[in-house]
Amino acid sequence: MAGKKAKILSDEQVNTLLAHVSAMRHPARNRVLVLLSVKSGLRAAEIAKITWDMVLDPSGSVGPAIELRDRIAKMGSGRTIPLHRDLRAALELLLGQTEGVGPVVRSERGGHMTPVSIVNFFALAYEALGLEGCSSHSGRRTFITRCARQAHKAGGSLRDVQLLAGHKSILVTQEYIDADSDAQRRLVSLI
Repeated sequence: MAGKKAKILSDEQVNTLLAHVSAMRHPARNRVLVLLSVKSGLRAAEIAKITWDMVLDPSGSVGPAIELRDRIAKMGSGRTIPLHRDLRAALELLLGQTEGVGPVVRSERGGHMTPVSIVNFFALAYEALGLEGCSSHSGRRTFITRCARQAHKAGGSLRDVQLLAGHKSILVTQEYIDADSDAQRRLVSLI
């Protein structure tokens, strides 16, 4: 990744962000928007283009995973992302407020939000909270870093994180993962 990397969010910062966007207009939509980034690692363009048919099962209920289509993913990197329980609950609430067709995250006028409007949404939220160095990519970096740190507990590997992120190369995935100096000290002390 060229340039400055978006900062990773702590649990407290994620909770503060969720509280902030829930106090704005369209709280159910806003919560889903944030959780699609933090709990599924979606890019702004993917959040803007995700539709209910990628989230709902054949019975019309929120399914167990997001079936992200190649046509909306960067470089055709569609993938299946299991739903985190918080995102599932937020999607179920939002589904109850919509007809369950078309865009999941709708603009004020009812159509797809644009990727730029998603980027701006996050920029304004982070600015309001005084979180410097954060961007629409912070949720994605947070998701990828947390997955990498927990992969061994789930019996997974960095390859699983790569697939969830939709990266063609594991080298790209590694660039997203934030290092932890405390973990490095603990690791060396185990040797």
